[in-house]
Amino acid sequence: MLNRIARFFKSSQEPRPAEESAHRARRPHNIFEAAAEYVAACVEDDEPRSDEAAGWVSPEALSFGVTELACRAVIALARERDEEPQRVARSLLGLPAA
Repeated sequence: MLNRIARFFKSSQEPRPAEESAHRARRPHNIFEAAAEYVAACVEDDEPRSDEAAGWVSPEALSFGVTELACRAVIALARERDEEPQRVARSLLGLPAA
């Protein structure tokens, strides 16, 4: 009997799938989610998706997120290529080596 009561209370406290997805839908997007979605949408030339992602956070926050993403990408590529970050950044932008 006590086990059934315990299971009842435990199951009533667990979020149901519909409640869980609604909770996720209400959760605000963070700067890095917005930046990742925005940049990926721009790369894929998906303007509606980039506009949506741009609306998730303030323009300043999006700018910060995109800058952080760019820094991390350049660092990752520099390590992968065993080159200096400045050289990789200039190469990505089509600039001559400094």
